[in-house]
Formats: sequence, structure tokens, C-alpha cells
Amino acid sequence: MPIVVNSNASATAASFNLSSANDALRKSLERLSSGKKINSSADDAGGLAVAYKLDSRINRTSALIQNSQNALSFLQVQDSALSTVGSIVDRMAELRTMAQDITKNTGDIENYTKEFLELQSQLSQIRNEKFNGISLFAVSGSTTSGGLQGGSGSYVNESGTSLTTSIFSRTLTTHVSADSTLGSVSINVVNFQFMLSVSSSTVDLAGIHGTTGTGYTDNSFIDDILAVSISDFTEIIGRVADMRAENGAEQNSIMNTISLLQSNMVNLESAHGRIMDTDIAVESTRFARHNILVQASASMTAQANQLSSVALSLIG
Repeated sequence: MPIVVNSNASATAASFNLSSANDALRKSLERLSSGKKINSSADDAGGLAVAYKLDSRINRTSALIQNSQNALSFLQVQDSALSTVGSIVDRMAELRTMAQDITKNTGDIENYTKEFLELQSQLSQIRNEKFNGISLFAVSGSTTSGGLQGGSGSYVNESGTSLTTSIFSRTLTTHVSADSTLGSVSINVVNFQFMLSVSSSTVDLAGIHGTTGTGYTDNSFIDDILAVSISDFTEIIGRVADMRAENGAEQNSIMNTISLLQSNMVNLESAHGRIMDTDIAVESTRFARHNILVQASASMTAQANQLSSVALSLIG
């Protein structure tokens, strides 16, 4: 190879190698410092697109888990209220039985009636219970607004008789597509009037009379604790038990849904991590290699720049 002054191919090649090694070192440093394998679309355009979709699905799944947990809380509060209703009705049945005692005079029965009316008032208060402003219960004639869905259903009592009643519910969507047909849980909004209705008399334990669902202003229409039979109380207790059983089934369904969503979220995060996260062991090895190459390239570039000085000794 001739000795020349105007060009130095070795220095140019060494400079290119230094630049390439330096770029690789900076990328390796960026990956190690950020923990991400893909820091820009230029690193892996296709991988970044997939990671974006996975990240969006992870966020939606997280939101669904939160929605499901809130619905579970709604059902737990509703079940607590139903438990109280069962205790109150049980006490009312006990009062009704004691009022039937042949040794009780009219004044004694009146005293039982006073507690009976107070318990009925408590039932009327429970009917208006809400969870974060959302009604736990509904009555016949309620409007189906605010996401409340209405329809007709049937209830089979202990004697096997099928009764038609109005049913109310709210739909909890459990699929990330927000399509309820692909995954949903129906949350029952208990028909309070039907649950506590008494078929054999004009007395309404729910504190609601007529068919419009209008509340009453006093208890004067209840004159006698004996107006409600023990069989009526037995029927009502059976309905309360039925509502609690449905509530428990819905709670189990939501807990299974939450378990599935959490499992999906773990797998999605794992898939997202395989695309986006840096393998620190591999990248640290690359960093060490690129660092050595940068130092070697810099040294060789300096050496290559001295090659042209040989021509000076010939000229002198």
C-alpha cells in the first residue's frame, strides 16, 4: 500500500467503528437505565405496537377488577340489609305468636302491636337504603332509570306455587370489550314490596300499599297484629331466604370473575414484559462488550491518525 498524505483509509474505518460502537453503547446504557428494551419505535416498531395494545388491555382489565370489587361491595351491603330484614320479620312472627296467647288481654296485645309497628317502620327505612347513592332495593312500579332494568319473573314458594313478580337488576359487564354479551353478571335489585307482601290481608309489612309503590305517611291502617297469619310470616321468611340465596350466588359469581380477571392480568403483564422489559443479565454483558469496543476503537483511531506522519520523515 502506498504511503500518502491526503487520505487515511485506516483512520476513516477506525472512526466509523468508533461511531458504531459508541451508538451501541448509548443504546445499551439507555436500556439499562430505563429498564425497557424498547425505548422508541425505531428499536422495534412491531413490538411497540403489540405492547401498546397489551398495555391498554391491562388497564381495562384493572378497571374491570375495580368495577367487580365495587359490585361485590354492593351485594355485601345488600346481604347485610337482608339479614336485618330476616331478623326483624322473625321478631314480628314471634310477637304475632305471643299475641295469640289466650292469657294475654287486650292491653297486652296492644303492647305487642306497638313493637310490631316500630319494626314495620324499620322495614320501611331499610327499603330506602342505598350504596353510594344507588338503591339496594326496588318496589313494584319503580322506574327503570339510571341503568336499572325491569322485567317479569317467577317465584316458586314452599308449596310449589309459582308466583309472577316484577324483577329489577343492573348488569355488570365483565369483558374487556365492554360487550355484555361476551361477559356479564346480573346484579339483583331486590323487589322489596314483593318480598314482604302479605297475600292473605291488606297489611303490607314493607310499609307500601297499593300497586304504585307509593309510601304511606302513618301506620293507622294497621289495626291488629293478628291480621298477619303465621303462614304469611313463614312465606315471607322463605322469600327473604330466597333473596339471600340469590345474593350469595351473585357474590360467588363475581368473585370467580375477579379471580379470572386477576389471572388474565398477570398473564398479560407477563406478555407485555417479555416484549418491553430489558433482560439485565444479557444487556449488562452487551454493555461491557460495547464499552470495550468504544475504548479500543478510540485508541485505534488515534493510532491510525499517526500513520500519515511516516511521510514527514521521508520528506525531511
